[in-house]
Amino acid sequence: MPTPSLTERQQRTLTFLRDYLQAQGLPPTLREIADALGFPSHSSAQACVESLVRKGVLERSPQHRGLRLPGGQAPGLRGAMAVELPLIGRVAAGSPILAEENIESQLEVDPALFRPRADYLLRVVGLSMRDVGILDGDLLAVHRTRTANDGQIVVARLDDEVTVKRLKHERDRLLLLPENPDFDPIEVDPRRHEFAIEGRYVGIIRRA
Repeated sequence: MPTPSLTERQQRTLTFLRDYLQAQGLPPTLREIADALGFPSHSSAQACVESLVRKGVLERSPQHRGLRLPGGQAPGLRGAMAVELPLIGRVAAGSPILAEENIESQLEVDPALFRPRADYLLRVVGLSMRDVGILDGDLLAVHRTRTANDGQIVVARLDDEVTVKRLKHERDRLLLLPENPDFDPIEVDPRRHEFAIEGRYVGIIRRA
């Protein structure tokens, strides 16, 4: 099939989407596209995205932020086979997150869905991250890592509790921020709390 011709704006948008997927593991929002590329409005960004979908160089998926490259694959992962990922339910106090007693089941997942790769799935409980589309009952895809950049959504252990929040460094303190005004930020005091990053959010799976 011949490569469809793209306008300069469409090509810049597609390049931005590919680079964002490579770096973040999930597509950008329309707001992020508009801000990064200087679109005058979100509707302008949406119109450009829709044109890329019509030309077949971009696809929609039922997931949150439902944009993907053709075939549902991320750059560099074409042809990958499905892998089994452990599904973590409630984490027992003080236990390693991947301890056997925390694993509900193993689910087959296309590794090309997430970039960087997902190492496990965590069942979301509650609505503290509602405003970024992470809802109660969603399966959070998590890349195991002990480090994360400011502003990234992480799975964090605070004393004996495991929580999903946005990481924020603010001067001499560390905050775990919800994405729902009904919830308060959590301030991490290293003098009083044991704190560790267990992984970074790379996407979600939402079951019907």
